[in-house]
Amino acid sequence: MEKEDLLLKKRLEELARRSYTQNMFTFTEFLSLPELDLFYQNEPQLRFAGVTVFGGSEGCDRKVVRFGSPEELGYEEPFPIICISIEPLIEKFGENLNHRDYLGALMNLGIERENLGDIFIKGKTGYVFCLERIAEYILENLTQVRHTHVKLKVLEQEEEFVQKEIEEMVVLSASERIDGILSKVYNMSRSQSIEHFRAKKVYVNSRLCENNSYQLKVNDVVSVRGYGKFVYNGVGYQTKKGKLSVNVGIYK
Repeated sequence: MEKEDLLLKKRLEELARRSYTQNMFTFTEFLSLPELDLFYQNEPQLRFAGVTVFGGSEGCDRKVVRFGSPEELGYEEPFPIICISIEPLIEKFGENLNHRDYLGALMNLGIERENLGDIFIKGKTGYVFCLERIAEYILENLTQVRHTHVKLKVLEQEEEFVQKEIEEMVVLSASERIDGILSKVYNMSRSQSIEHFRAKKVYVNSRLCENNSYQLKVNDVVSVRGYGKFVYNGVGYQTKKGKLSVNVGIYK
């Protein structure tokens, strides 16, 4: 096991133990997909403390793990996640910014990646999920993204938190094998899709998937690092030539 993985494993065990022995909720920072995969590998040994995973909104890849059971502790404590909207100060002068632009501006403030969750973009507005402890610092210090001067606002209610848009897509596949469907969704050859499994870039429901013949199930969420993410919605019908018409939802 790599040193970073070993440290994370010990950190998870420590948080679970503290929650259980001190009768309190404990939280990780935002975990990446590889870190979440490590968590799920060890989740059976951590379950005694009670575990919940959440990223701030539906469709988030980066998530926080909470240890503690409301039933056992007798109270509820929300995840310390804040959603901040980042809008151009003057709409017509705002650039069409991408994920890297927003992340770069935040990292340039000296913020560590573990404090930041997913970043969604709608039009010229970016939405960043962050830990509560860093929210005030962002609000006070982020004034510009690339050449665009921006204004920031905290979304006060969880119901306001933005969600990723999903675009429906239909592809024809010989089966429900993940490599075949992945190749159709991202317009690549089967051999190219298999390389992504070998490079450990494919995750199903936040768990690393190295089995390229895995049969997708309805509601499986597939993330391919460097390409994006889609949810598998199942087979619509079978063509006369035996192909399956399958439905997927592409996270935009």
